[in-house]
Amino acid sequence: MPARLRLTLLVTTAIVVAALGGVVLFGGGDDGGADARATADPTGFHGALRPPGAPVPELTGLRDQDGRAATVAEYDGRPFVLTFLYSTCEDTCPLTTQQIRGALDELGRDVPVLAVSVDPRNDTPFHVDNYLVKQRMNGRMRFLTGTRATLEPIWDAYGIQPQGEGFEHSASTVLIDGEGEQRVGFLTDQLTSDGLAHDLRRLGA
Repeated sequence: MPARLRLTLLVTTAIVVAALGGVVLFGGGDDGGADARATADPTGFHGALRPPGAPVPELTGLRDQDGRAATVAEYDGRPFVLTFLYSTCEDTCPLTTQQIRGALDELGRDVPVLAVSVDPRNDTPFHVDNYLVKQRMNGRMRFLTGTRATLEPIWDAYGIQPQGEGFEHSASTVLIDGEGEQRVGFLTDQLTSDGLAHDLRRLGA
């Protein structure tokens, strides 16, 4: 075989090998990265798992924006979202609420969402109604209020610090499963609509 032809074949072969190597390196790397991201958390959830068997306390004495008493029993067999907000908040609470709203939109159907007041003095019916309308969650979220005495057992059960003078409340959202147990928790800076929708699906919402 002439030397020039051998050189041409060698160069062509080298180019093909390099191209195939690039496909394996970059194309395979993308797939592997996606798989790694999908399985990065061995629990299969985006949120943090709550302690096994963590109970869900009763909502004794709490009423929603329509004056209707709330009970855990009415959600038996259905996952629901429980979050902690106050109606005059201008930063973390609206952010949390919009992430929840986005998750419901992504699911394509509503699941029960309960917001528990962390500022009972200022969470008046007027402020609560205004908040829900402003956040476009009227009819999609029950905003539960009560006296400080009725709210404190709920705060304690979920490790929540209420709103106070000079400090912010604990910003937390918890998913309750159909068995009536706390399953997954999100801090506000970890909460995304995609992650929340994903975890709700895993819980059968």
